[in-house]
Amino acid sequence: MNVDMNTIFQIAGIGIVVAFLVTILEQIGKKDYANWVTLMGFIYILFMVASIVEDLFKKIKAVFLFQG
Repeated sequence: MNVDMNTIFQIAGIGIVVAFLVTILEQIGKKDYANWVTLMGFIYILFMVASIVEDLFKKIKAVFLFQG
């Protein structure tokens, strides 16, 4: 499992950009677009985390089944 600081900074960066865009869109009155930006950001980060969890389960399976 190779979760390094780069992945953590990517997730944090995406969160900051999404928060910035949502704030701007809400201030100009585009709340529907702000909701869509939030949803898309959440889905993108969810897929990133899902791939990390998949790697974790592969490592656990390799340990308990004695596979290389």
